[in-house]
Amino acid sequence: MYEQSGTRNISLTYGIVACTVVAVLAFGAGFVAAGKRTGSSTLSPLSLTAGPPPDVDFSPVWKAWAVIDEKFVPVSVASSTPVASSSADSNQERVWGMIEGLAASLDDPYTFFLPPSENEQFASDMSGSFEGVGMEVAVREKVLTVVSPLKGTPAERAGLRSGDLILKINDELTQGMDVAEAVKKIRGPKGTVVTFMVLRDDWNAQREIQVTRDVINIPVVTTTARQDGVFVIEVATFTSSSPDLFRNALREFVKSGDKMLILDLRGNPGGYLGASVDMASWFLPLGKVIVTEDYAGHAANIVHRSLGYNIFNSNLKMVVLVDRGSASASEILADALRAHGIAKLVGTNTFGKGSVQELVEITPETALKITVARWLAPDGVHIPQDGITPDVEVKMTEEDIKADKDPQLDKAVELVRSL
Repeated sequence: MYEQSGTRNISLTYGIVACTVVAVLAFGAGFVAAGKRTGSSTLSPLSLTAGPPPDVDFSPVWKAWAVIDEKFVPVSVASSTPVASSSADSNQERVWGMIEGLAASLDDPYTFFLPPSENEQFASDMSGSFEGVGMEVAVREKVLTVVSPLKGTPAERAGLRSGDLILKINDELTQGMDVAEAVKKIRGPKGTVVTFMVLRDDWNAQREIQVTRDVINIPVVTTTARQDGVFVIEVATFTSSSPDLFRNALREFVKSGDKMLILDLRGNPGGYLGASVDMASWFLPLGKVIVTEDYAGHAANIVHRSLGYNIFNSNLKMVVLVDRGSASASEILADALRAHGIAKLVGTNTFGKGSVQELVEITPETALKITVARWLAPDGVHIPQDGITPDVEVKMTEEDIKADKDPQLDKAVELVRSL
């Protein structure tokens, strides 16, 4: 995953950093590796070192610790087996649990603790080796939710859709489960099966969906030159290679002689913020605001502006397709193009991933992924939690999918031809 859609050429979000492209992408654009942010006043190492806050009473914690040592009897141990009060390993697990609880108390689905095993897996994800189902997940209103199944992946082929609520993973309830734990349970070797209990808005009852895990390969950018003079560029995710691939796609568009462009960001969960900024720069004059990172006073805000490639004139007619699976960096790009009058949006509300995460090392083996900023659109308004509303709303039904129809694309073609 990336980050989780906004990592400033560092991964965004997979996160989703977030959290993107694997077994499950869990974060989406908006992730920044600690210590690698440029142009912002991040916390200094001194502010992240030791010492309990002077105004916090930790005595209840230590009392609870002592009670556990003195009284706890695990029910899984036979009655004749002596029970040790504690061990180095169990004590360390308690510390990890305390940090997990501290992160959970913030009630933010994108903030969570990565103990050693999960932190190691996260590092593996970032290296680019993925086996899983190929979707991004997040916790929305305390329910594990599919942000987007990536196109051509096992998750999409099995019928999972953006907005699906995952109630169970292999018969285990997801209630109270955070993203890191869910990803750990969903991922697995190629050829193995994971079973989801899913609820969808237009279903009368929950249904079981089985997905066979596989190696995840994502076609980042694809192009289609239609016979009606409309050129379509589809961007599946924002990776480090996306800017070059997008530039090549624009070169195809220019060579085609077409003047009408549809940018399809449906099902795109985000990725590198830098990729989103670079793409927007092909359509915007130098210095135009694309997005702002709002640190709410903890650090100076960072304004990301167009690099000023701006190769198109007023003859360009453009529509951007979005849906519930368009998150983070996708939302940033779509909102910037609309805000500056470059494009109209067609589809359904986007996901609403309007925040930036930072990965902070807690120990050499563990890390805390924490929300550190919010995205501000060019007009200075936060990206809403219920997503960006398109100019023209067009829904995609199960019947449309089964019949291989695409009313959203049809409407986008109709609109771009009328501009």
